[in-house]
Amino acid sequence: MEQRALGHTGLSLSRLCLGCGNFGGIGSAPAFFGAGESETEAFELMDAAIALGINLFDTADAYGGGRSETWIGRWRAARGTPVLLSTKVFHSVEGDPDDRGLAADRIRRQIDGSLARLGVERVDMYLVHAPDPETPLRETLAALDELVRAGKVGAIGGSNVGADWIDEALTIAERERLTPIGWVQNSYSLLDRDAETAVLPLCVERGLGFTPFGPLSGGWLTGKYRRDEPRPEGSRMTLRPGPYEHLDREEVYRGLDAFAAAAAERGVDTATLAHAWVLSHPDVTAVILGPRSPRHLEPPRAALELELTPGERDELASLFPA
Repeated sequence: MEQRALGHTGLSLSRLCLGCGNFGGIGSAPAFFGAGESETEAFELMDAAIALGINLFDTADAYGGGRSETWIGRWRAARGTPVLLSTKVFHSVEGDPDDRGLAADRIRRQIDGSLARLGVERVDMYLVHAPDPETPLRETLAALDELVRAGKVGAIGGSNVGADWIDEALTIAERERLTPIGWVQNSYSLLDRDAETAVLPLCVERGLGFTPFGPLSGGWLTGKYRRDEPRPEGSRMTLRPGPYEHLDREEVYRGLDAFAAAAAERGVDTATLAHAWVLSHPDVTAVILGPRSPRHLEPPRAALELELTPGERDELASLFPA
């Protein structure tokens, strides 16, 4: 699989990366700790990802209440297969609402927990999972720099962050001679193009990588959600509908109908075309996938072979409300 340089980090990522947010849970939500994929299913997904040529597993300390990191660590010990590891810090591993954020002492504590669960002395990539308005950004960046200098972390980045946060983080790092962030990991899809407004242009201007997640927008771009029909059992819209409830409107359904027709004209399914649209953006380094089974890796694999021109990208984007 083709690889691309991740900003100025010195790392090269496969165009597709395995997101492990459903291993033992549904993201960082305490209500779903113990749900999601079982350890056996997680092993099957990791095996399939490696067979496909994926070289990065992306997780977070709180995914599944620590189960995601633990199972990745067990998989690495059992398989002995080299793979880049990326994890994140912000949410509580135990589900404690008072144990969250990016204070320096907490970051130091959380990285040690992540390293122990992953079974490594150093993680290749470490992300803040979200901004923390209650902690000065300089304090957070100084703590991350300390981890880099101690050899516990390779590159650092920001997830779910805005352009103002990115600009401030880079300014502080330059002024204080701290390790700068090397990439951004935000949501990006045909149904969520906010990154195009300021974040992506800033990443290009400052030489940062961009590894978007959510290319299928919670499954909406697979065609599983239809007008006036019950939501499929176990889908995002039955488990955690909040982030996607705004899509439940007629303009989106019309766009999905036209999108399905555009996919059929190309002889592919909508999931393949949705992945191809994200991958075809020239400033996207790699895409974080969220498969629930090995068969869900086929559409993004097929998308690597589907080239879209800038004109085709614009045409597909025009199908949906801005």
